[in-house]
Amino acid sequence: MKRIINMAVLTATILSVTGCKDVLETPTKSSLDESIIFSSPALAEGVIPGIIQSFGETNSYRGRYLVYYGTNTDVEVHNSLKSIDDDKSRLGNYNTNVSNGQMNTTNNAYAKFYEGIERANMAIRGLRTYGEVETNTQMAQILGEVLVLRAVLYNDLIKGWGDVPARFEPIKTETTYLPRVDRDTIYKQLLIDLEEAANLLPWPNESSKTSSVEHASKAFAKGLRARLALAAGGYAQRLDGTVRLSQDPDLSKEKMYALAKQECLDIINSNTQQLLGFEDLFRRFNQENLAAGGESMWEIPFSEGRGRVIFDMGVKHLKTNQYTGQNRGGTVGPNPIMLYEFDQDDARRFVSVVPYEWDRAGDVADAGAFQIPSALGRLYFGKYRYEWMNRRVTSTNDDGLNWMYMRYADVVLMAAEAINELDGPQAAAPYLKMILDRAFPTNSDKATTLLAEATASTTTFFNSIVDQRALEFTGEMLRKGDLIRWNLLGTKLAEAKEKLEQLENRTGKYANLPEKIYYQMNGDEETITIYGLNFGDTDAQGAALNYPESKTWTTVANENETKLWNALVYPGKDPNKQQYWPIWEVFIFGSNGMLDNKHLNL
Repeated sequence: MKRIINMAVLTATILSVTGCKDVLETPTKSSLDESIIFSSPALAEGVIPGIIQSFGETNSYRGRYLVYYGTNTDVEVHNSLKSIDDDKSRLGNYNTNVSNGQMNTTNNAYAKFYEGIERANMAIRGLRTYGEVETNTQMAQILGEVLVLRAVLYNDLIKGWGDVPARFEPIKTETTYLPRVDRDTIYKQLLIDLEEAANLLPWPNESSKTSSVEHASKAFAKGLRARLALAAGGYAQRLDGTVRLSQDPDLSKEKMYALAKQECLDIINSNTQQLLGFEDLFRRFNQENLAAGGESMWEIPFSEGRGRVIFDMGVKHLKTNQYTGQNRGGTVGPNPIMLYEFDQDDARRFVSVVPYEWDRAGDVADAGAFQIPSALGRLYFGKYRYEWMNRRVTSTNDDGLNWMYMRYADVVLMAAEAINELDGPQAAAPYLKMILDRAFPTNSDKATTLLAEATASTTTFFNSIVDQRALEFTGEMLRKGDLIRWNLLGTKLAEAKEKLEQLENRTGKYANLPEKIYYQMNGDEETITIYGLNFGDTDAQGAALNYPESKTWTTVANENETKLWNALVYPGKDPNKQQYWPIWEVFIFGSNGMLDNKHLNL
């Protein structure tokens, strides 16, 4: 059963907004004393849903961070991007304004992340003081999970806003206002915290709590530690405005790769997670299968009345129908070039990128739906689908699907990346092979060829990792962080812009693609067959099929719109000058002069 996000008694009075006094009010004293709450596992357990509530608030992960962070890259784009000057587009096109109407509020994601951190800080203090975590395994597991939740929030703060205030103790009068700190300070603490958490938490299915992907396990703590290590040892835009590696020897690239390697191998060798068939993985996810031990490692839990995963990132339904009571989907979708980055035999292709949407005949709200082609400039992530759910969404605003924060494939590819850098491509090959074998279940020769090409050198293997992470995680919003840590953000965006223009004009490698697609309804009167999406297809062959329908396959809706290749990055902007969002104006004004955005190109 899905865990419903609600307030715990302990945390009901906490309201934290870093920057606008950092926290607007210090927490009032609970009706239960900390010494009582944190001496009882049953009461202490209540802090976890209180922290999780901060994830699910309207303008937190639910309606802001998940839908806006991660766009726009060579993999994901916001589908309103062609209106380059509106607030939604500016959150993705590296021209974000400090007064952004989508974010410049005291209850947005930045505020809610610090709210969750404050709740975690209070719980950590109480558990360490009264929980006897050294001898009480139940309390120890609660502490481990709280440490992990705090690390998740800090990870996403750094991804979203760069170097941010560090707060690892409950707020006091003298710490009301805090400046930005070098992110290295935060990374080092989180790496310590996650090492401790991994020691406190059981492996998946070793306890009743870790039998669900809505609770943190040892595997997720280790996987998150590996992800943070790679970020800490990688490139980033720093407080002086430059993009560089950390100068802290404790966070050197070599040390962080070694840490990531060990954590990933620990998970792999534990045999507590497994790769599933690619389509099966996402069907199970959409069916809300929460059993641990599969590929999903941890999910942000949303109740049925919370969360906008399909609402914003799913396959679009133009009208309500038997699958959904909301006509939503596709606020964010794949960069059109991704349709052609996948090999034709890659099992991930049409799970990740969907070239159709759903319509319905007549006015009956739950009448039968059917597919129609969308447009080359309006594709959808097929990983999130109303039609794959076991329940019909009835809410008009939320779909309740969890967010899969980490899955085992990420661990496998992080292992491959780290081992390649430390030990060479031959040592890393078995891990990349796991991903390629799954991607090509019907064409093992293709998987073998790609692996042979990758293992030619350390450089070719790294380039394969860059490509495979794009293909594997399309629509999972990992790409922007990856490109930043590899120092490839500007490079890959420039490549994407060139490819987009070539695709529209049918030049370069796209020169022989058909100008149109050709399609017909299948016998089930619901799904369609589309011809013209593959290299090697031609308009002549398409016309000869005598399908009843055809459509010009273009990224351009009208002559007056900004072309997608020009909109991906705001004209005249350098994405490496604004890798992160600014801290919003409302928090700058309320920071007592402690916060600014001087290092960003605003």
